[in-house]
Amino acid sequence: MTERLYYTCDRTEGQANLLSCSAEPDGRYAVVLDRALFHPQGGGQPADAGWIDNEPVETVLARGDDVLHIVAKPLLPGVVNLRVDAAQRQLHARLHSAGHLIGLAGTAFGWLPVKAHHWPNEGRITFAAGGNGTLPDAPSLQAKISVWQAENLARQVTFADGLRQVGFGHLPAYPCGGTHVAHLSEIGAVTITQVKMKKGQMIVNYTLCS
Repeated sequence: MTERLYYTCDRTEGQANLLSCSAEPDGRYAVVLDRALFHPQGGGQPADAGWIDNEPVETVLARGDDVLHIVAKPLLPGVVNLRVDAAQRQLHARLHSAGHLIGLAGTAFGWLPVKAHHWPNEGRITFAAGGNGTLPDAPSLQAKISVWQAENLARQVTFADGLRQVGFGHLPAYPCGGTHVAHLSEIGAVTITQVKMKKGQMIVNYTLCS
C-alpha cells in the first residue's frame, strides 16, 4: 500500500523508497513507491507530472492500494528523489478548489453536484435536480463564490472512517482525494462560462484566469 503524502501535505519535493518497477503492456514501466507525493489521475483531477530522480513521470495511476508512476525507462529499487511539477500542481489545486465552490453555490439554489471535471480549459460541474431547484444564471453563482473567496477561508482536511473530507472554513466539506489550495484567495478569478440544462441536469462550465 502506497502512503499518499499529498493527502496531508503540499510538498512537491522529497524522497521515497522505490519498491518495484514492472513492465506495462504499452512498453513503459510502472513504479511503485512506499509513499507518493504525486497525485494520480482520478476524482475529476488530472495526474501530477514531474520527475523520479531525473526520469520524467509520464502519468500517475491508482491501481488498488498502490499509486503507479508510469515512466519510459526502468528504474532500480532504492531511495529516489521526487519532484512534482509545482506550477502544474498549483493549477490543478486551484481548479479543483474552484469546482468545490461551484458545487456549493449550486447547492444553495437547490441542486446536487453529481459529477466533476477539473481539467484545464475543461472545468465542468454536473448537478442533479434537488427538491426545489431553480436555474441560476452565471452572475448569481459567481457572486456566491466571490463572497467566500473574499473571506479567504482556509482549507480544512479531516479523516473519518477511512474517508478523507476537504472543506474551507465554515463551508460544508466534500469527500475528496484531490489536491486543493490552502486558502481560497489562491484560486484567483473564477469565470462561469456557461450554465445550461441537459437531460434534466444542470451543467456549469468554468475556467480560471491565469
